[in-house]
Amino acid sequence: MAEQIKWGVLGNAEIARVCVIPAVQKSRNGMVHGLATRSPENARQVVADNNINQVYSSYDDLLADPVIDAVYIPLPNNLHHTWTLKALAAGKHVLCEKPLACNAREAQEMADAAAAGGLLLMEGMMYRFHPRNQLIRDMVTHGKIGTVALVRSSFCYPMDEEILAKGNNARLKVEMGGGALLDVGCYSVSVARWFMDMEPTAVQAQAVYHSSGVDVHLVGSLSFAGNGLATIEASFITSLQQTYSVLGNEGAIELPHDAFIPWEKEAAFIVRGKDQEVGQKQVTPGADEYQLMVEHFADAILGKEALALKVEESVGNMRVLDGLAEAARTGRTVRL
Repeated sequence: MAEQIKWGVLGNAEIARVCVIPAVQKSRNGMVHGLATRSPENARQVVADNNINQVYSSYDDLLADPVIDAVYIPLPNNLHHTWTLKALAAGKHVLCEKPLACNAREAQEMADAAAAGGLLLMEGMMYRFHPRNQLIRDMVTHGKIGTVALVRSSFCYPMDEEILAKGNNARLKVEMGGGALLDVGCYSVSVARWFMDMEPTAVQAQAVYHSSGVDVHLVGSLSFAGNGLATIEASFITSLQQTYSVLGNEGAIELPHDAFIPWEKEAAFIVRGKDQEVGQKQVTPGADEYQLMVEHFADAILGKEALALKVEESVGNMRVLDGLAEAARTGRTVRL
């Protein structure tokens, strides 16, 4: 295999156009060879802007192209399972947009297929690759704030009232894997598990539901061994909340409201001692976390490094999301 990975993209989704395709084209070890879309006329601009070589009118045609090494899947949540399995069957490595699947059963089937084919499958949790988050993870791991006892994480944003009223957005459709928990709550669950460095033992949740049946407003709590707790918030009906904090017995780390998507500006965070009301500000240089993610995945395909986010961890994230969804529906504590 050459030192540059040739990518194919399934679908002309906004996340692909705005974030991932430009990131691949800027990367040191990859290029977007082809884009598959059922409406090629709507993809003319992104193809021209990013010098994409090939446009396919069907996803199957892209997967049949032997030139393509890896596929990025930004399709609606309900299509992640189907098209990941098809891409793996075609011998392609897969970077799949979050959440990896609609439930843990689907995610496990995807993981098993990747393992059987000797292929890499990774969930597009881009926040893991930002230098700020990696620095905070290193600080926590090395005891900067002592033993972690509490993680708080929130990703909420106001969906347009007209979109909510119409209910025809994929995020508002049960059959398409909609809901705030899967859309943005997946980040907060991932953060909690990452900083606790273990799996929760039980979850509780409360939610407000759209007339379509999907959750649009949810709060949840996670219990971990050793007195660890985490809270998560996910919503389509509040003002912006995009932050997390990690509290230990010796201090705390807090982020502003750009925790998951800081774009490429300088990224700040606050470190406080256990008795401090005002902490010290630290800053990491700006970075394109999408570019860092696709470069890492390409390096892993090329055998230069192991995956930083293994698919087994993403399956574990889906198990917790399943538990939170059940807890919200039933009002019961769900043991994991």
